[in-house]
Amino acid sequence: MLYQAYQLQDDLVSVFRSSARLAMGAFGSGLSIPAPLGGHFLAALAMISRFELTHTRPAFGIDTVRVGNRDVPVTEEVALDLPFGKLLHFAKDVDTPQPRIMIVAPLSGHFSTLLAGTVRTMLSDHDVYITDWANARDVPTEAGPFGVDDYVDYLIKFVEKVGPGAHVLAVCQPCVQTLAAVAVMSQTNHPATPSSMTLMAGPIDPRESPTEVNELAVAKSLAWFENSVIHTVPLRYKGGGRRVYPGFIQLIAFMAMNTARHTAAHRKLYNHIANGEEKEATKIKDFYDEYFAVLDLTEEFYMETIDRVFQKAELAQGQFTYRGHKVDPGTIRKTALLTVEGGRDDICALGQTAAAHDLCNSLRPHLKRHHLQANVGHYGVFNGKRWEKEIYPVVRNMILAME
Repeated sequence: MLYQAYQLQDDLVSVFRSSARLAMGAFGSGLSIPAPLGGHFLAALAMISRFELTHTRPAFGIDTVRVGNRDVPVTEEVALDLPFGKLLHFAKDVDTPQPRIMIVAPLSGHFSTLLAGTVRTMLSDHDVYITDWANARDVPTEAGPFGVDDYVDYLIKFVEKVGPGAHVLAVCQPCVQTLAAVAVMSQTNHPATPSSMTLMAGPIDPRESPTEVNELAVAKSLAWFENSVIHTVPLRYKGGGRRVYPGFIQLIAFMAMNTARHTAAHRKLYNHIANGEEKEATKIKDFYDEYFAVLDLTEEFYMETIDRVFQKAELAQGQFTYRGHKVDPGTIRKTALLTVEGGRDDICALGQTAAAHDLCNSLRPHLKRHHLQANVGHYGVFNGKRWEKEIYPVVRNMILAME
């Protein structure tokens, strides 16, 4: 009943949001309130109007990119459309073909646009694709279940679509499934096996330096997770009746880990609006517009991730299977490996991603590299100035070396 209760609360609050937006419109149309009350009144209305979560993917907002000495138009295309996710292609007209790379976005409560900064940075030098996972509450039950093996299936199909000689880059949670997919393709000598694989801040071995996230995943039984966080989608949605891990629960959990930081950010937002500091306010708004856009995960995928990735650490212990067959990363011999970790990552700590090197024990030394970015947290690994100036050049060089 939690999902229904959340929906009822959101419906009730929507009345206040709508009223605040109407008042803001009147304020902007010439309604006069004496200073300094006017700025604070507008700020209060703005904060009320923003009190909501969204459940549809925001736009990437990438219309052009600088390639060489000119700005090139970018067109967002659907390269492959499957029930639980699409493969998006950021097409652009350039004179010289660029390395093709598929970015594997996390399926962990947020949309693929969480990696918009990652995409934007890579577009200058690469032909970029990205996995765009569907909100499970919008997928009809007729589409069937979607678990960890299905995720691996999707990755293989997506890589096939991008074509032979491509590269993959996974961020956070899908590092496990990406490594498994590349291993499966290597075991069968698949012609589209990627030339390089970059794994960034992912739980290849969550037993290494366990974080609060890791500890929660192993502290409770599977039955506890099923009874406490799995809920049924209301019938008003396309996926009505589907059992899911709601994105709003994931968001609440993440925010609880850094309550002081989020409170301070919203206090700053209020003050920026009250003082008419539009540029500063917009920066905070843009971040939280993305952060408050959430998607639901299928029950199968969430429960199998807790069980197989975190509690059993199947991949790290050599017990990971795909469609009933053992997955052996030791069969990867031609796909170069780069792992990236953040020194201040409180979600995926040091050593968890680097563990991939021990698993890929058939790779020659020149095909393996690890990069530690000591001064960034989890999101700084794939977004922001450190990503652009210090991490991305390492990723780019690895890809170029395999072209």
